[in-house]
Amino acid sequence: AVVAAWVLPEIVAAFAAYAYFSRDGTLNQLLGGLGFGQPDWLYSFPMAAIMLANIWRGTAFSMLVYRAALDEVPGEVTEAALMDGATGWQRLAFITIPMIRPSIATNLMLITLQTLAVFTLIWVMTAGGPANASTTLPVLAYQEAFKFGDIGYGTAVASVLILIGLVFGAAYIRLLREAKP
Repeated sequence: AVVAAWVLPEIVAAFAAYAYFSRDGTLNQLLGGLGFGQPDWLYSFPMAAIMLANIWRGTAFSMLVYRAALDEVPGEVTEAALMDGATGWQRLAFITIPMIRPSIATNLMLITLQTLAVFTLIWVMTAGGPANASTTLPVLAYQEAFKFGDIGYGTAVASVLILIGLVFGAAYIRLLREAKP
């Protein structure tokens, strides 16, 4: 289920998330079966539903990056630490994490930039509503340019989004340079 969210086209994953969080969706069916209340998640908690759907959508990518990074940690190093009496937490904190730090920084940069650009998931689930509660910069740029016909304002919003992405990208590139062993 985790990898499927990443492999599926974004529009399909968005419709699956919509079906899960909608008023008559899977989540409310499960909650109703357990005797709990059944809120309209997309109306009452739109950003929480979108964030959970986005986490579900991006988890597989992060899992693959971290699995590959962990495979590159030499077994001899962790074995030597074990022989020196290092606990599991010490091996994690002082060997594994420092050795995979570049992968952590790269993954963090990629998921941050991807999250800044989420549009389809939000548009399918809530279209920025209710009352703009789930409107993000990509949704606002789309609405202004194509729904309200103000191409200039939509372009300005998209430009701000690009600048925010550049700031995050520059910060992460700096972090990556510092992360090199």
